Amino acid sequence: MSMHLSDFNELPSHVWPRNARRNNDGTVTIAGVALPDIVAEHGTPVMVFDEDDFRSRCRDMAQAFHGAENVHYASKAMLSTRIVRWVKDEGLSLDVASLNELLIALRAGFPAERITVHGNTKNREFLQRCVAARVGHVVLDAPGELVELNEIAAEMNQHQSVFVRVTPGVDAHTHEFIATSHEDQKFGFSLAAGDAWQAVVDAHQASNLDLDGIHCHVGSQVFDADGFTLAADRLLELFARVHQELGVQLPILDLGGGYGVPYLADDSELDISGIATDLITAVNNKAAFLGIDPPQVVVEPGRALVGPAAVTIYEVGADKNVQIDDDRYRRYLAVDGGMSDNIRPALYGADYDARVVSRFTDGHQKSTRLVGAHCESGDILIPDFACPADVHTGDLLGLAVTGAYCYPMSSRYNAFTRPAVVSVRDGRAELMLRRETIEDLLSLDVEPDVH
Repeated sequence: MSMHLSDFNELPSHVWPRNARRNNDGTVTIAGVALPDIVAEHGTPVMVFDEDDFRSRCRDMAQAFHGAENVHYASKAMLSTRIVRWVKDEGLSLDVASLNELLIALRAGFPAERITVHGNTKNREFLQRCVAARVGHVVLDAPGELVELNEIAAEMNQHQSVFVRVTPGVDAHTHEFIATSHEDQKFGFSLAAGDAWQAVVDAHQASNLDLDGIHCHVGSQVFDADGFTLAADRLLELFARVHQELGVQLPILDLGGGYGVPYLADDSELDISGIATDLITAVNNKAAFLGIDPPQVVVEPGRALVGPAAVTIYEVGADKNVQIDDDRYRRYLAVDGGMSDNIRPALYGADYDARVVSRFTDGHQKSTRLVGAHCESGDILIPDFACPADVHTGDLLGLAVTGAYCYPMSSRYNAFTRPAVVSVRDGRAELMLRRETIEDLLSLDVEPDVH
């Protein structure tokens, strides 16, 4: 059973947003705004982002990696024009992984030269938009993409800066679906098979491409420097070969993201300063050993910046005990959202910290399964946690660390509408994304012509 703090009223400070507090009346506030007040205005489910939490994590990451220019926010974690502007204000760069993510970033006024474009398959329109916008870098992920991008850049009479994505064969000890650096997967060029070297040579020789560096990504929810250091060690061997055989010193080593965050009270907090120090030291030492200039180390955090900044608030609905054998019962609490706004528990087995945010609780804790409202037996948010017995229908329940990969992966399953998203700062709440409505759903319907 996923056990939380013995006092269910406490908010673990390393899990909940940095500006979350519980008032004397039992209500929880973030940045001075009471969560029940947000619910009264915007309904449930509702996602609440602590703007200063996000900004402070941007600054922490920038300091750890010796400059904001070395930190690229991975927008796939959570993207809106408001968040893009926060990233811009903090001086970070931005990663996008689709054409529409690129268009959102540009619509928000983000400088194209600070955008790096990812994607294991990019169609011609996507590549044309990249070149036309003059994005900072396109990460090459397939041989045909390299050829097509070079042709497009030539047609537009431009040069496009690129990275080559390499799979260095490093196991970051993460879930199979979010491990991205082993050989048998869809991303990048294999280092062991020689594909990475050939891609580097082809990019170097391409008339309208400028090869600036190598990119890799070792996985997600990584809490130490070991996987990054091993990947860097292998990639620097490639840097040295490029120097020796092509006469070029590549300036940038992009080691991707994947930095972990605590989801539960007993999880450890990420020591990003320590990881950055260990990683940069290892890169500098290896480069010196190989006799090459140490490259600029670039990282791409997403979850580590935006994940802990948000909570999702639900209203508790059904409360019932279900007999599971002759002498055992399981308590089920249902909320008015679920897998449509947070698919991660069903997809990855992700776990979450849940607290009542509308009042104090004082009941005896009992094993409880927190489920969603969807017509799906797998719609389980927390399979087993210690929940006070006095939690009941109508209470407001908050799940922490829902800022990353929840809204971007949301759906309209059972014709649910996506939740409202609100940002809070200095005692004020502002709507970031409005709640979808039934009119939004019906707006896609096309009625047949009747003659």
